[in-house]
Amino acid sequence: MTSRLKRLLDEHGIASLTELMAQLQSYSRSALQDKVIDAMTTNETLWFRDTYPFEVMKNKVIPELLQKQPNQRLRVWSAACSSGQEPYSLSMTMDEYERANLGAVKADMQIIATELSPTMLQACRVGEYDSLAIARGLSAERLQRYFDKTPAGRWKVKPEIKNRVEFRALNLLDSYAGLGKFDVVFCRNVLIYFSAEAKKDILTRMHATLKPGGYIFLGASEALNGLPELYTMVQCNPGIIYQAK
Repeated sequence: MTSRLKRLLDEHGIASLTELMAQLQSYSRSALQDKVIDAMTTNETLWFRDTYPFEVMKNKVIPELLQKQPNQRLRVWSAACSSGQEPYSLSMTMDEYERANLGAVKADMQIIATELSPTMLQACRVGEYDSLAIARGLSAERLQRYFDKTPAGRWKVKPEIKNRVEFRALNLLDSYAGLGKFDVVFCRNVLIYFSAEAKKDILTRMHATLKPGGYIFLGASEALNGLPELYTMVQCNPGIIYQAK
């Protein structure tokens, strides 16, 4: 915390973390709080991270859900979406499923992507990425199909991919009541930053947002332990996902 916040302390002439906390608690929401959030959040991500979750979505979860609820819109929550690569990868995954199953039952997908950092949310909504970000996990074929090059040399997500995604500000420690119900939740590579108690609370409340039989995807190094009454482990080969009871 000291290393991440030192520049902010110097910039605002604040002597210590204790003084910073006192200032933060004096206001319900301020520009200073937004700066602290930006400094403290870890925005490490890439396109189609770990590959298998998106293949499982395309080959197992999407067709299974469409069979159970034909002609209904699928709802997916991308929690802690960082700079937007995960929800946009999910939108591309849906497009690839549709291209591969032209005669299948049609259904739309709505992706609600939530993030705490105001700076990241703004970047997500713009949907433009530099060449360095694009190079992290995105194939040349997907780049050409799903992005337009801007005059400034950046890459902008095409409207048909963007239109499936709605970005909202949310702290995972706050209420999820306004999000509605979901068929799938992606909560990947963020729970490692929470205590065991907070992690259990988040996963319990996420279960309440899932429709019966819905799925939750965790990060490759994360496991769901201690909630057997809420979730069933599903071995996908490769990878593990969890189904809501």
